[in-house]
Amino acid sequence: MAAESPILEDITVVDLSTFVTGGFCSLMLANQGADVIKIERPNVGDDIRHSGPPFIDGASPYYWTVNYDKRSVELDLKKAEGLAACYDLVESADVVLQNFRPGTAERLGIGYDDLSEHNEELVYCDISAFGNTGPWSERPGYDLLVQGMSGIMSVTGEEDGDPVKVGLPQTDLITGMWAAFGIMNALYRRERTGEGEYVELGMLDATLPWLTKQAGKVFAGEEPTRMGTKDPVLAPYQTFETADGYLNVACLNQKLWRGFCEAIDRPDLAEDDRFATNADRVEQMDALEAEIAETLTARTTEEWMEILVEAGIPAGPVQTVDEALSSEQVEAREMVSHIDDGDREIPVIEHPLNFGSAVSGFDAAPPDLGEHTDEVFRELGYDQEQLERLRDDGVFGDE
Repeated sequence: MAAESPILEDITVVDLSTFVTGGFCSLMLANQGADVIKIERPNVGDDIRHSGPPFIDGASPYYWTVNYDKRSVELDLKKAEGLAACYDLVESADVVLQNFRPGTAERLGIGYDDLSEHNEELVYCDISAFGNTGPWSERPGYDLLVQGMSGIMSVTGEEDGDPVKVGLPQTDLITGMWAAFGIMNALYRRERTGEGEYVELGMLDATLPWLTKQAGKVFAGEEPTRMGTKDPVLAPYQTFETADGYLNVACLNQKLWRGFCEAIDRPDLAEDDRFATNADRVEQMDALEAEIAETLTARTTEEWMEILVEAGIPAGPVQTVDEALSSEQVEAREMVSHIDDGDREIPVIEHPLNFGSAVSGFDAAPPDLGEHTDEVFRELGYDQEQLERLRDDGVFGDE
């Protein structure tokens, strides 16, 4: 079946957010063809532009990864003319996204009630750290704080070590994905009813459903703890050291367990009453780990991978980020590519959705600050005189 057009090609998103939660949400929508118009503070822009080092030619690669395929407009929302221009944008938009602290959007005149007066079919997504209700609602919040307050850090790290933050902005990204899911649901509902929608979520709320196994232990009256790479309900399901690196092994059933024992030439482990069932292995996890660790240090990671792949055992090396981005599987799936941006190429991490009857993906480099200001407002019918007047008044920032 031939690929057709992007699913969201007729959707316009006005993104008023900063940094990652809103940025990753609108990035997901841009990947599916939405026209994302990124509203930024004049002369400063989104804070993520300045996040680093490292920088490449003065630009933040971190900024790139959250802003492919968007258009940037500089707009001072604290000026009456800037707010009026924003309302003009909203009139022809489908979605507005913001991640201000509760009450800020309303003070600026860009809350849901303000904007829905200009577009009753608008889908408005309101992201904050802790949501708009509850005793913490007015607190500022960032990924580090939410990782701690959600319980993630209490179960991350070595058993006898300190709490550890996941090594990526996990709760930012989780929230961005929930927001995109909520927006897509609201757009689907609008197709059926013709009505706009208000979507509200907090980072802490967005993170809690991901606790799954750990929440299950709490529901059973147990206290989840840090276990390093071990799993609370499966064994062996963890990282082991090899002669030259680290290897993850995942035995989720008895067949895989017995196959693993044969593959590493330890059939005695499969016959050991201490390790007879998965429940037994979980109970005897320390003893099991010691037996397997002694064996796996005898060979290199590559040697074990050849053996375990041949035996059909789920296993994989612990790779560096560079190795992960350049592996043969990633190359075969074309998950990392480049976009031409004048005299340079911008690296792109593609998104994983592949459709049989629609196209998706990124086509344009992340925008320079204010790169599309005139273009976007010309599309709304502003003439050159209006554009120059707004620029002279500082609404679009300095030239």
